[in-house]
Amino acid sequence: MKKATIIATMAFAMTMVFTSNAHAQKFSDLDKSPMDMASYPNDYKDANKTARIIYGRPQLKGRTLSELAPEGKVWRTGANEAVEITFYKDVKLGNTKIKAGSYTLFTIPEKDSYTVIINKDLNVWGAYTYNEKNDVARLKVPITAGDQSLEAFSMVFTKADNGIVLNLGWDKVRVAVPFTE
Repeated sequence: MKKATIIATMAFAMTMVFTSNAHAQKFSDLDKSPMDMASYPNDYKDANKTARIIYGRPQLKGRTLSELAPEGKVWRTGANEAVEITFYKDVKLGNTKIKAGSYTLFTIPEKDSYTVIINKDLNVWGAYTYNEKNDVARLKVPITAGDQSLEAFSMVFTKADNGIVLNLGWDKVRVAVPFTE
């Protein structure tokens, strides 16, 4: 009886090991719009960050920017989940103070400007459930033209005299979003 119990236990254990390994080896394909992150300062050795942003990087792939980010409509400012921006210290967007914490960043593209929106909703897919009542700050910023076309949507922080600038670029559109301290 003991021998039969031991054999049954070993058989069960082996079945679990092989079943677990078979499921553990299934990985999803690469995301068509990979996730990226930018922070300031962007030196990984400097742990004293002002801000960090996590976003999906869609690519043009023969499409126009106006197809992917239509004028006059709230855009998630990237792909997949809405962009998550974290401020590690209080900042201002225009004249509006934003307390340190995590937020979503949406934009409304227009012909000559973008309206930048900081919203308190988190874990949001796209802009489908965007709720204007949860906006923390808004600022309209002008569009400038870049010399080169960027295939993939990109973001980078740069230093400013009185804070930082979040630079957005896609195709030849460039948008500089100033955050002051």
